[in-house]
Amino acid sequence: MPHPRVRLTPTGADIPDGVLADLRDRFAAVRADLGLSLDYPAEALAEAERVAAQPPPLPERDETHLPFITLDPPGSMDLDQAMHLERGGNGYRVRYAIADVPAFVRLGGALDAVTRERGQTVYCPDLRVPLHPEVLSEGAGSLLPDAVRPAFVWDLRLDAEGVLGSSEVYRAMVRSVQRLAYGEVQAAIDAGTDDERFVLLREIGERRIERERVRGGASLPMPEQQIVERPDGGFTIEFRPPVPAEEWNAQISLLTGMAAASMMLEAGVGVLRTMPAPAAGAVAQYRRVARALGASWPQSMPYGEFIRSLDRTDPHHLALIHEASGLFRGAGYTAFAGDPPAQREHAAVAAPYAHVTAPLRRLVDRFGLMVCEAVCRGDEVPDAVRAALPDLAAHMRTSDQRARSADRACADATEAAVLVGREGELFDAVTVDRTEKGVVVQLVDLPVLTRSRGSGVELGEHVSVRLVRADVAAGALEFEIAGQGGSGS
Repeated sequence: MPHPRVRLTPTGADIPDGVLADLRDRFAAVRADLGLSLDYPAEALAEAERVAAQPPPLPERDETHLPFITLDPPGSMDLDQAMHLERGGNGYRVRYAIADVPAFVRLGGALDAVTRERGQTVYCPDLRVPLHPEVLSEGAGSLLPDAVRPAFVWDLRLDAEGVLGSSEVYRAMVRSVQRLAYGEVQAAIDAGTDDERFVLLREIGERRIERERVRGGASLPMPEQQIVERPDGGFTIEFRPPVPAEEWNAQISLLTGMAAASMMLEAGVGVLRTMPAPAAGAVAQYRRVARALGASWPQSMPYGEFIRSLDRTDPHHLALIHEASGLFRGAGYTAFAGDPPAQREHAAVAAPYAHVTAPLRRLVDRFGLMVCEAVCRGDEVPDAVRAALPDLAAHMRTSDQRARSADRACADATEAAVLVGREGELFDAVTVDRTEKGVVVQLVDLPVLTRSRGSGVELGEHVSVRLVRADVAAGALEFEIAGQGGSGS
């Protein structure tokens, strides 16, 4: 599904010390400006430490015999999800264990209050600002390997084509047997592994991607930005496309979120992740950019199918994937109790959808899980959960804005860092928008989207832009249009 965040992952490239120091200082300044702190109020931290030292009673249902695995970026410790995949008749059975954060966070407590203020984990290039204290998010609440943990287990039955037949969610004890990273799973699949766990992940993921295509959905696998060293000793930024295993894993999460939304709508209570369809003007502008970057897009092809067709190893196509984030605007959270909301669907999913799979990192998921588990038990949703739903949309909207601001500011600073010393150089670019402050251009050979001084150019036009200023401390880039047609260095 679309995700506006671009996670920057500086490598060990030997960036000049002064530039690197300025970059780290800028990241810290961004966090300070946005009120993003690694520190927690004393009462909330004490509560987290207390419940981590004396975890709540485990659920009666025991599913520790199932060999769950986790699949995440390398080095991850805040493990929200674990999966067990198997064949079932002519189809598939997916059991998806989600960290039981509600077992550790008491409604109305100090920790509950601070997580409502934070809303979500915010990722910066040098560190992350977690939603929950690490004693929970990377310790007692995390689905770490060889540890018995309480979890919400989603039991999802699919037919041979990947169509969801039935679903339920319940609380149970689980044990992950292995922590895996996307790269090693992808490498095993590429090498022709017969490991049934990986084979099933691919089969189910590909079938769900096809179901998405049939629905008219549009997943947007956002690439990461990485700092890399050039042969001449300078530095540049490159996009790292996600490997297919990441998308297959994301499809399991999407499947679960769609099942959760169906439960909520049927029960008449919950909180959906919604998004309107992109405006016709936005799609038309995106077509112009695609044409300018040399991508073939038949007029009859829906935008979602076009995005799926892009080659993630082609820098121009990766720029288009990045630029496509402009189509996925207006996403929000819609709480309801009683009549279903007028806006039920998430346009990119092409179906109703709810966030329930990342409670360690996102506030709303904790409440969505409690709603769905109560519904599946045949019980009323607890009054305290119902009472919290109307405010969740505001909490998440504020935290989304804060996270986007951090992403953009850190991206600006990182882009400035790799362009320091290149003032006066020309770069090929494509105009993608016009504002009162000038035009917005996408550099062709670098994943940089920035404003440029100048006028008299059309959207989707190739231009040559000159770098005027690269200021890491201010997180600022300044370009000016130097000519039309493109003549970069």
